[in-house]
Amino acid sequence: MPTKRTASGAGITAIAAVAALLTTGTPALATPAGPGVSGVILSQRTVHGTDYILREITIPPGQATGWHSHLGPLYGRVKQGTLSHYDATCESDGVYPRGSLIQEPAGADNVHIGVNHGDVPIILDVLYVLPAGSALSVDAPNPGCDFQ
Repeated sequence: MPTKRTASGAGITAIAAVAALLTTGTPALATPAGPGVSGVILSQRTVHGTDYILREITIPPGQATGWHSHLGPLYGRVKQGTLSHYDATCESDGVYPRGSLIQEPAGADNVHIGVNHGDVPIILDVLYVLPAGSALSVDAPNPGCDFQ
């Protein structure tokens, strides 16, 4: 299973360049994960069959994103709080404090969950790179972990 990696300087530049291409802002519905978990689409652009979606996600203390995967890669930055990230083996595959960069690979074999174990809301800026028209995420059942 591919591992999560922090972005390099070139990755940060690529994220910034793609984000600069995005100009249309529309609100998104709250995600049905934990109570209060929400996401707002800041910008969205489709280029040559690929959706580039910039989204701000908020995860309240004690809440989680729910188990899911994505049809394309994601690139994110933690603006506030500390994100605890777990893979389908129920093991932590990363803890990302404020300022950290995170990358999530595509595919149903990359099921994961983000959890807020802290006492302040986590705020993430996330760039989704998805096949045009696809869902932001694909829900997945709990793979047998003793947490959500």
